[in-house]
Amino acid sequence: MITKISTSKAPAAIGPYSQAISTGSMLYTSGQLGINPENGELEGADVTAQAEQVMKNLGAVLEEAGTNFDNIVKTTCFLADMADFAAFNAVYSKYITSAPARSCVAVKTLPKNALVEVEAIAVIE
Repeated sequence: MITKISTSKAPAAIGPYSQAISTGSMLYTSGQLGINPENGELEGADVTAQAEQVMKNLGAVLEEAGTNFDNIVKTTCFLADMADFAAFNAVYSKYITSAPARSCVAVKTLPKNALVEVEAIAVIE
C-alpha cells in the first residue's frame, strides 16, 4: 500500500508531487527547501538560515509519517554552492546525528533559487 504524506507544518508541494510517500515501513520524502510554510517565502538569505528551515520542514514531514530524524537511513543533499558545505554540515549535524548514508552535491540551480535542499529515506517503526 502506498500512502501520501502531507502536513501543513511544511511547505505545500510546488509541483505535481507529494511531500512524502510511505510504503510498508519505508518513507521517501521529497526534497525540502528552506521555505517557511507560514508565508511561502525562503527563510533567510544565507545557507545557515535556509538549512535550519529545511530541517524543520523535514522534521515536520517525518513526524507526520510517524518517524523521526533517528530513523533516517539515507539523505541526499543539494547545495547551490559547495563553498557552503561546512556551514550546511554544522546545521545538518544538529538534527541528523545517527550518521545515515548520504550524498551531497552541488547543483546549478534549485527551485526558487534556494541555497539548499534535502531529501530523505527513513524507516517507519
